[in-house]
Amino acid sequence: MKPKINWDALGITTSILCAIHCAILPLFLVTLPLFGINIVDNVVFEIGMIVLAFGIGCYALWHGYKWHHHNRLPLVLFCVGMICLILKQIFIEYHIILLIPAVIGLVAAHWFNYKLCRRHNHAHADDCNHDHY
Repeated sequence: MKPKINWDALGITTSILCAIHCAILPLFLVTLPLFGINIVDNVVFEIGMIVLAFGIGCYALWHGYKWHHHNRLPLVLFCVGMICLILKQIFIEYHIILLIPAVIGLVAAHWFNYKLCRRHNHAHADDCNHDHY
């Protein structure tokens, strides 16, 4: 039996981990630079987290939209969250102000996608443009 990955749960987890990294980690890990470790203000790490969140989110939300619920709300929330996440990298002085809606948007997108997928459970409408496999 092939194990199934719950992409929405993975997306929620990575979004929350990103929020912890961005908001709380600096408070607890201020001594890491003494040991030559810097993940707090590491641009490569930040970009990597954004790319990871984008990849997981695109896969999970597109799959849910196309094969299950056909509701655009999760896609819109995800786009708003990703835009805020990218903007927080550009406008550093608004880091926390942009981080909050970014995380809320990403987590809400995955949460609604998960709920909508479970509610519809492959309940296909007449407008579906895919075959049942």
